[in-house]
Amino acid sequence: MTADAILAVDEVYAGYQSGIDILQGLSLAVRPRSLTLVIGPNGAGKSTLLRAVFGFLKPHAGSIRFQGAPISALDPFEVKARGIGYVPQEINTFPYLTVEENLRMGGWIFRRDKTRLQRQMARVYEIFPPLAERRRTRASELSGGQGRMLSVAREMMTEPVLMLVDEPTAGLAPNLVDQVYELLLTARQTIGSTILLVDQNIEQAVAHADHVYMVNLGRIKAEGPARDFPPERIASLIQECLLG
Repeated sequence: MTADAILAVDEVYAGYQSGIDILQGLSLAVRPRSLTLVIGPNGAGKSTLLRAVFGFLKPHAGSIRFQGAPISALDPFEVKARGIGYVPQEINTFPYLTVEENLRMGGWIFRRDKTRLQRQMARVYEIFPPLAERRRTRASELSGGQGRMLSVAREMMTEPVLMLVDEPTAGLAPNLVDQVYELLLTARQTIGSTILLVDQNIEQAVAHADHVYMVNLGRIKAEGPARDFPPERIASLIQECLLG
């Protein structure tokens, strides 16, 4: 593993049923302030990796370390308190709560610190003016792009050191895809978050990434700087995965 990695996943085995591992000795390292992209065919273990890092899934072998400390035995709320945020594939908002109420829920872990809560909300509104304009609007009334914006903004309330982002462009119209990447770049630039991204929109995602890992059958098949993953190489690797 890379010595300066903020997140180090080392030989992790994990699955949803006893005796059936989705991750089969997977290892990767994420450098601070990078955007690290995980790609691969459906069912390769990409989303499972994020769930294991966030504590939804407990590995039965291997280790996961964040800022040098082991986290694989922690529950999600403990992982979040350490400075890791998680944006799942679906729009992650409370539909019957307003934008502002959703942001307050995002700052739940410091809800008793009113000054900090108000400061963070003001900062998020400054970063995302469309949310400020609709702060009294229920989340269910937002457009798809605004819903994604609120999902990311809610995680930004705690200023996570690392953001785990799972398939943020899934099901979105092409004109919204660029907006999603802009949101992630905004999170990276304004609060300095490191991002571990899983996305099927490979060509566009690679264009924004620093480092790429390709996963197949729960293991790393290829990895390197994003510049080493031109479209023709990615197509060849995917074909190899599918043909076995």
